Amino acid sequence: MPLENDRRRCGRHFEVRPLLSQSKLVLGTRGSQLALWQANWVKSRLEALGRGVEIRSVKTSGDKLTDISLANSGTKGLFIKEIEEGLLDNSLDLAVHSLKDMPGSLPPGLMIGAVPRREDARDILITRDGSALGQLPEGSRLATSSPRRVAQLRALRRDLEFIPIRGNLDTRVRKLDSGVCDGLVVAAAGVHRLGLASLIAVYFSVEQICPAVGQGALAIEIREQDENVRQAVAPLEDAATRRAVDAERVALGELGGGCRAPIAIYAFEENGEFKISGVVANPASGEALRASLCGEMGEGPDLGRRLARLLRERGAERVLNSARDLTVPG
Repeated sequence: MPLENDRRRCGRHFEVRPLLSQSKLVLGTRGSQLALWQANWVKSRLEALGRGVEIRSVKTSGDKLTDISLANSGTKGLFIKEIEEGLLDNSLDLAVHSLKDMPGSLPPGLMIGAVPRREDARDILITRDGSALGQLPEGSRLATSSPRRVAQLRALRRDLEFIPIRGNLDTRVRKLDSGVCDGLVVAAAGVHRLGLASLIAVYFSVEQICPAVGQGALAIEIREQDENVRQAVAPLEDAATRRAVDAERVALGELGGGCRAPIAIYAFEENGEFKISGVVANPASGEALRASLCGEMGEGPDLGRRLARLLRERGAERVLNSARDLTVPG
């Protein structure tokens, strides 16, 4: 059962508009190139099912805060807050987000109505000349927006310098080309979706860099009480992806982390088994606690809770507390 179904309702009442066949659903999204690609992908799928869709771009707090590190902002849900407000005030019918940007819990009255099939969840390296990580000169500068990545990259190359970077993929590539950094580490999914896979120098295995919770997956957010919209988006659901990301989000919640914490959880199904791995790391020291579990299909949430307990037993709270006291790229 989706994690969101376990969330307590606050009793807030919503005026749910009837969904007529000729009515257009209003889909909220950020205005970035990747966010618009995601929104248009959802729009095309719904239109193929006979549902009209109007895309409405919303500027979020994360888009406005361009001069500070997201990891150090102290605010949760920076890229979705204003969009969720649109859902709650009925100016939007649904929204599409990168699931990794979503906090572990949603505002009362909202839920994830559908999780489409996941893209490649791995992280990748982009360099000017296609150099692999091991080929970069000592002291090279890698740009990344994630403390999670910094912590795990330090374990691979302690001699590298890590610098924060903001902006869409095109902006980051321009900074790379201009010499601001020697390499970019970003999610493979966005690069694939924008048709820029030719830029990729290296795919990191999930053992090298464990992905963020929900990385590569999309979340279609709706109002809990809007049964009409729920039915409209239901065909976009991918059951295997939902099971995986629900388990990841359970583990994240048990660890008390948000979407910007240096916590990595990745779950997947293989040969009839459910597998989940996790990393809790300190981006300054490069200390990383790792754990993995394997179980039967249908055990996802329980495995997520067990993984969190195992990481806590290995010292996750100590590592997270030390990481919270630091200002790091993000």
